[in-house]
Amino acid sequence: MKNILNKITNWEAWPFKLLYAPITPVWLWYIIKSNAVWFFTSSNPKLTFGGMEGEPKKEMYDLLPQELYPTTFNVLPKEDFTSVLQRLTKTDIPYPLIVKPEVGGQGVLFRKIDTEEEFSAYHKKVPVEYIVQKMVHYPMEVSVFYIRHPKENKGRVTGFLHKIPLQITGDGKHTVEELILQHPKGNKRLGELHSKHKEKWHDVLTAGEKYMLSYAANHNRGAHFVDLKEHIDEKLVSLFDSISIRVNDFFYGRYDIMCSNVEDLKNGQNFTILEYNGCGAEPNHFYDTGYTLTGAYKEILMHWKALYKISKYNREQGLAPWPFLKGRKFLKEANANFKMMKAADEQMG
Repeated sequence: MKNILNKITNWEAWPFKLLYAPITPVWLWYIIKSNAVWFFTSSNPKLTFGGMEGEPKKEMYDLLPQELYPTTFNVLPKEDFTSVLQRLTKTDIPYPLIVKPEVGGQGVLFRKIDTEEEFSAYHKKVPVEYIVQKMVHYPMEVSVFYIRHPKENKGRVTGFLHKIPLQITGDGKHTVEELILQHPKGNKRLGELHSKHKEKWHDVLTAGEKYMLSYAANHNRGAHFVDLKEHIDEKLVSLFDSISIRVNDFFYGRYDIMCSNVEDLKNGQNFTILEYNGCGAEPNHFYDTGYTLTGAYKEILMHWKALYKISKYNREQGLAPWPFLKGRKFLKEANANFKMMKAADEQMG
């Protein structure tokens, strides 16, 4: 009974559809007001489907100045691995490196690759186009949720988070398995974590040794979020105004960034953009940061209202939302692709 009550009250761990079900009528109301099921596709005109789902990452990187993101190149799954290695040398990307699918989400098929052998194994098993990216060694990963109405030159930063990937710290006594069992988020992901860390499963970590269980700093991959809202100020907003205006037509979404520290980021120094997500980005700053369920719903609805207004304005400027059949076909293909990738991710371990 206690476990059941914990699952009911721990709303942050609810499945996505269950969490959003009570406020779905608001989304339906925006569809009715817009007379368009895919009204949001007008929000970020340069991103496929407005960045709601299924948008290619190369689309995003092509819009960013090269100095703002890590060295990156794309690989097709059938590409000869020798040629991939040649491109790796040409771009001067060392090990360890990061690989992730060109169209992805939720950390699926995201991996840190330490050796050529690991890289070869990944290339043989990954079924989709993927990105090879230079690993960034800044100590801090943050996310910044940014909104700007198209007729304004000044936007808002509505969320600022420090994202700490799922990890454990050794004590010289307990094994990796035991430390995971003691971890409040790790113990809910035993099957997945055993698959990925079975070679270290019974190792005892030395006291103070940090061991990464996942390099994907996502809520659904067990990351912990620390609220940085007290650091939102004019300098931070101005930085993301300038970046978003340079990107051109990016009005609503979330930046994921590696940086040395908050002050350097505000000063436009020592940071790199891992990626940014369009209108499908969740305002994830309500996780782990003390929000009540009611407070989380208020935050989501505030963002939805802003998304509707941006989409409506862009539509009035001649940027029509996607036709229903085009959007349905695209979403069906995107969902099928994601299911296929998720299955491959589980098989890969």
